[in-house]
Amino acid sequence: MKAMILAAGVGERMRPLTEHTPKPLLQAGGQPLITYHIEALASLGVNDLVINVAHLGQQIIDCCGDGRRWGVRIRYSQEPAPLETAGGIHRALPLLGPSPFLVVNGDVWTNYPLQRLQQQAQLPEGAVHLVLVDNPPQHPLGDFQLTSAGQVVPRPVHGAGLTYAGIGVYTAGFFTGMAPGKQPLRPLLDAAIVDNRVSGEHFSGLWEDVGTPERLQALDVRLTAAKHGAG
Repeated sequence: MKAMILAAGVGERMRPLTEHTPKPLLQAGGQPLITYHIEALASLGVNDLVINVAHLGQQIIDCCGDGRRWGVRIRYSQEPAPLETAGGIHRALPLLGPSPFLVVNGDVWTNYPLQRLQQQAQLPEGAVHLVLVDNPPQHPLGDFQLTSAGQVVPRPVHGAGLTYAGIGVYTAGFFTGMAPGKQPLRPLLDAAIVDNRVSGEHFSGLWEDVGTPERLQALDVRLTAAKHGAG
């Protein structure tokens, strides 16, 4: 299974930190956020990675290189301007190939066991499998609801659901009919949910959406303390 790390966003909520550094290169626990994902994927033997870049993208290319130091191959999907999630994945499809592929947001941190997603290697064409987490304080209502059968459905109008973790497995057919260019992911997911093409799982472990300087600082403190404790 190939994997794509989404790393093209501007990171507006992280300013001023992202004025000179792309968000995936911001550090927590002594290393850039994006390298946690590369290390986790490399440890699974997922050795063919695609990273999309736009804002200050050359810094990401310079930092990660061809992936050789992790024992993986990294290729880059360069965007003249950020295309949002669906647009970015669609542009990278020629690099990802026809088989189901793993996607992870470059600005999240988690201890989710990515090996679970290898069970989705035979995902039907046109389908998608999402990892959902408990709602963080900044997103109290969540995005979707998960049935006992593992089907993702709309969240209740007057209730809370679960939050999309920015981790999932996608098929090229999920993007069939989409025009190239800037496009968010949510409308495609909503349409696929109506067609019962979205499965999911609930992860209750550690997960952080590193969306503000304050959340980055809190994660840095926690990871640094954990490293010192382990040492």
